[in-house]
Amino acid sequence: MSERRPGEYPDAPRLGVGAVVVKDGRALLVKRGKPPNEAMWAIPGGRVELGETLQRAVERETLEETGITVRAGSPILTFDVILRDDEGQVQFHYVIVDMPAEYLSGVARAGDDAREVGWKTAADIDALPVVQKTVDLLRQVTDLWSAGRP
Repeated sequence: MSERRPGEYPDAPRLGVGAVVVKDGRALLVKRGKPPNEAMWAIPGGRVELGETLQRAVERETLEETGITVRAGSPILTFDVILRDDEGQVQFHYVIVDMPAEYLSGVARAGDDAREVGWKTAADIDALPVVQKTVDLLRQVTDLWSAGRP
């Protein structure tokens, strides 16, 4: 087994959050720089810190990863991410809570563990390696797929 990364082989599930930020018909996405889902595009987010509310975690993680200041709303989706290694051991286990987040200010720039960041249209998203949960979520909660499509 190679050197363990933070969050690998946990003794309990980790709590994470995601921010659904849509502005001018585009969704704010980050290209992940670390596992799980390294090199995949997803909504910004990360782990909840001890003593932090879900909303505060969304606001902090979005700012750290993207340079964008947001105001988080109430949860809209909760799901598990459980990834096992070749031996069947749980390598990652996150419980993710996604929330809508209102854009307040800032210019998108990659930070923290994001390789890239950008405002993406539905056409962009269809052409990128995007985490399927992100695609499903955006289809459910936005009009990206109906606005401006050929």
